[in-house]
Amino acid sequence: MLDHVSIGITDRQKSKTFYDAVLSTIGLTKVADYGETVAYGPSRKDPFFWLVEQADIGRSQGFHCAFRAPDRASIHAFHAAALANGGIDNGGPGKRDYEENYYAAFVLDPDGNKIEAVCFKPD
Repeated sequence: MLDHVSIGITDRQKSKTFYDAVLSTIGLTKVADYGETVAYGPSRKDPFFWLVEQADIGRSQGFHCAFRAPDRASIHAFHAAALANGGIDNGGPGKRDYEENYYAAFVLDPDGNKIEAVCFKPD
């Protein structure tokens, strides 16, 4: 299952104005604003579309996709399989401070796209 997607932006205010207007037409609202990152979704409990401000987006580096994993063991398997098949480590399996019980691993695929597996289950 897809957990969230983020895209790179270069002008935070312009992008917020655009996405506030556009996404509201389909029932989504801005549910979090952390300065360099802004999240949209149906509620604060379900932010799934993120804007991430970056000075230079470059080829593929503005794209990020996170898949929901069933458990922490799957996060480790995801990371190992990615590295064994041409992926590049971009943050090994472990707890993150984004949300309570946020456990994830990050890799770059062979084209440089940022791919994540995340699980919210406690130990």
